[in-house]
Amino acid sequence: MIDHSGISVSDFDQAKAFYEQALAPLGATFMTQVPLEHTGGVKVGGFGRDNPAFWLTEAGAQQPPAHFAFAARSRAEVDAFHAAALAAGGTDNGAPGLRPHFHASYYGAFVRDLDGNNIEAVCHAPA
Repeated sequence: MIDHSGISVSDFDQAKAFYEQALAPLGATFMTQVPLEHTGGVKVGGFGRDNPAFWLTEAGAQQPPAHFAFAARSRAEVDAFHAAALAAGGTDNGAPGLRPHFHASYYGAFVRDLDGNNIEAVCHAPA
């Protein structure tokens, strides 16, 4: 249903480096930066697997902070996302594990990014 979405960030280059590291275990990469002449001089760029689906815009920290859940293909990817996001400077907001209050196979991990957004990786597959 959602084709793409994004957040505003206080420091594009720092956020880009954070998300490059945090999203790598999920198979996502930084795919494109929009030329500054098309954005009025504002840094804008997108991450994705096949096409840019998660965008950053340097326009100050997102207010209020947002929540984004990124799809993981396995529980191991969720674990790797959590470790990578913490190593990139994120703050733990929920260690990897089952969240049966959502559904029996919901396996997720939560991290606050550099601007305080709650990002998550989730796998819905049974063990």
